[in-house]
Amino acid sequence: MEPRLEVADVFRQHEQEFLARWGHTLSPQQRKAFRDICACRTAALGARVEQCDQCFYQNTRFNSCRNRHCPKCQSTARDNWLARTAKDLLPVPYSHVVFTLPGRLSPLALQNPKLIYSILFRSVSETLLGIAQDPRLLGAQLGFLAVLHTWSQKMLHHPHLHCLVPAGGLAPDRSRWIRCRKRFFLPAEVLRRKFRGKFLALLATAFRRKKLRLLGQLQSLKRPEAFDRFLCELRRPRWVVEVRPPFGGPQHVLRYLARYTHRVAISNGRLIELRDGHVTFRWRDSADHNKQKLMTLDAIEFMRRFLLHILPPGFVKIRHFGFLANGNRGSALQLCEVLLNAPAPPQLLTDRQQDAVARKCPCCAVGTLCLLGWIPAGTINCAPVSIPAGVNSS
Repeated sequence: MEPRLEVADVFRQHEQEFLARWGHTLSPQQRKAFRDICACRTAALGARVEQCDQCFYQNTRFNSCRNRHCPKCQSTARDNWLARTAKDLLPVPYSHVVFTLPGRLSPLALQNPKLIYSILFRSVSETLLGIAQDPRLLGAQLGFLAVLHTWSQKMLHHPHLHCLVPAGGLAPDRSRWIRCRKRFFLPAEVLRRKFRGKFLALLATAFRRKKLRLLGQLQSLKRPEAFDRFLCELRRPRWVVEVRPPFGGPQHVLRYLARYTHRVAISNGRLIELRDGHVTFRWRDSADHNKQKLMTLDAIEFMRRFLLHILPPGFVKIRHFGFLANGNRGSALQLCEVLLNAPAPPQLLTDRQQDAVARKCPCCAVGTLCLLGWIPAGTINCAPVSIPAGVNSS
């Protein structure tokens, strides 16, 4: 069986050609992601040698790069995150709300990613929390999780937030849990108008405080009157906010979260073929009843699109708001569980339990693979480095 095609294969095969054309435009974070993806699970990062404690079978595992933009490194990170998050889920239906920025803002976001994405998080959180507090709509304090995605199915720049919200919230006096209507969460049209207004107000403030980089095709916006016209043009179109009806409880939510939290611009599983300098991959066409289709791109364009979605260093793309905000999540969740008479949260494997399952011997299926030694980074076919006495190998 031929090995599965990976994003790293495209990067390694066309590295020099890509750098010759686009290398001068890459940020330090994009260069680091490029290097990490190429080196992930190769001898360049070293390896660990494991041996079964029953049949003495030996296995060599190359180290992962652990870059959050690497397609190979997200599965383990996602599973560990889900195991930690399971305890925060409530036994109520959840609603999925998606807030999308207009395409006109894409050039501005690419030049100012940290600022624009931060404004996106803030405008969305203030919109949801503010509208939910309106007694005519829900009259409750929400708690929700928001995940930033910056890509479309074709890997074009398409910033949007996926918000997963318990379909209800705490009463203002925190004495009871207020449920929303069974097939209705919050009105999409009200959310659209509020989101657009808040985002553009925050963007105007950033411009007045001279926080925006406006280079190249955006230089004309440096003049206040030109920027005001730009804002007016953004007020005309109908901004996209999708509110899906509330669906199942915690177990459904975990499966839902797994599809959104630790994704990158494209997964290895969507790649079909790399031939004659072109990459073919699957994509889902939402305008055609979500049909699966194939797209073929020049490999250099494929790499350019992938690197558009490298986030600024330290930027947090999964955030919690309302009663799930980090400062008061513990006490608020305890109160919610009491008010809802909640059962114990679903139990997932801990990091250590997952690692023990992963290290089961593939040869005898009885023993456990134990760490025997390391192969240093950048060396090939050398003897493993022994573990010094007293060092825990677990």
